[in-house]
Amino acid sequence: MKAEILTIGDELLRGEITDSNKSFLSQRLLTLDIETRWHVTCADDRDDMTETFRRAAARSDVVLVSGGLGPTRDDLTMEVLAATFGRKLVLHQPSLDALRAFFARFGREMAAINEKQAWFPDGAEVLDNPIGTAPGAMLEVQRGEGKGSAFFFCMPGVPRELYKMMDEQVLPRIASRLRVTSWARATLLRTFGLGESNLDELLRDIGLPEGVELGFRTQFPDNHVRPVARAASEAEAQAKLERSCALIRERLGLLVYAEGEETLEAVTGRILIEHGATLAVAESCTGGMIGELLTAVPGSSAYFKGGVVAYWNDAKAALLDVPESVLAEHGAVSEPTARAMAEGARARFGTTLAVATTGIAGPTGGSADKPVGLVYVALATQAGSDVRELRLAFDRERNRRLTAQIAIDWVRRHLLGAPLDLPRLGRMEAKK
Repeated sequence: MKAEILTIGDELLRGEITDSNKSFLSQRLLTLDIETRWHVTCADDRDDMTETFRRAAARSDVVLVSGGLGPTRDDLTMEVLAATFGRKLVLHQPSLDALRAFFARFGREMAAINEKQAWFPDGAEVLDNPIGTAPGAMLEVQRGEGKGSAFFFCMPGVPRELYKMMDEQVLPRIASRLRVTSWARATLLRTFGLGESNLDELLRDIGLPEGVELGFRTQFPDNHVRPVARAASEAEAQAKLERSCALIRERLGLLVYAEGEETLEAVTGRILIEHGATLAVAESCTGGMIGELLTAVPGSSAYFKGGVVAYWNDAKAALLDVPESVLAEHGAVSEPTARAMAEGARARFGTTLAVATTGIAGPTGGSADKPVGLVYVALATQAGSDVRELRLAFDRERNRRLTAQIAIDWVRRHLLGAPLDLPRLGRMEAKK
């Protein structure tokens, strides 16, 4: 079974939008043990689309198409697909009724141009879109005498609409048309604190079950481990996957912070709730990034009380009660200042915990004594406070992002009773 993923849109080729749909669709196909053979991006051009559709039909059994289903003049997928395979466009009245009802729910009258989204190639099976205005379609086309069929699945380019349609409508249709002889199950283990090559080395001898392969992917500042298990039955593949995940977690410990799509800040928030703890932040070099990450999680008001972004020394003194003598003697980027910021935030907000950051993110501002990349992170608790000195060697944005991630991870580690160390993540010096 050969699969091809085709994304359509001038904006993709110009680099205006990151094409994340291809990776999502390929990962979902793996659940049916279908390997994607080709990734193609095509412009909103009739001739280019026609050529691309014909080539895909000739070489692939399943073609997943993303984009070009909107109402505007450059949305050509259904029209060109019909013309390419000698089909006429026909009106699908239930889709038109659903479009009108969609706009009515928001008190809006549907523009005439939206009717275009209810026309499909003759013989296509319409795929409902309950959360958007662009229905999808499945079209079976003949490759020629004795060459079998190719199945085109056309879906919206909007990720959340595509995700729902793929999982609920496309995958079941593909599975019902396949003769499944092997099954694949995969998951994503999210880790923080160890480099990709170090992870690979650390997991080299863990003795995975037969038929299980590991993949590694960096998504700064995380590294992901992706076990893929294949077996003759779905149950056997799932059992192999679960066994593999248990072995990986046993080897990596708290370096694995989540499975699937859960973020570190979401995991940390859940642990804060479980412990009945609250959190405040005091930020200098991260400039509010920690607070932004924490409050991006729904329900974060249950544990996050607030934060202070104190860039200047007088702000640190006035808002966080950092002693002016500490600032004068040690400077803003120092262990005593970081400690005082965390303790000041915890006292000001009356929280269980507080984290603080201060440093030189770069690219300028460093000196011989305090170079670019020098950062201090502090954690204040009911029992006292801890500070670590970090020497980071990235660009400004990644230095800031990594510092924010470390601060959040320290909250997780503290609540789980684990050391605050992050192995092999630059040079860190403990100061307590």
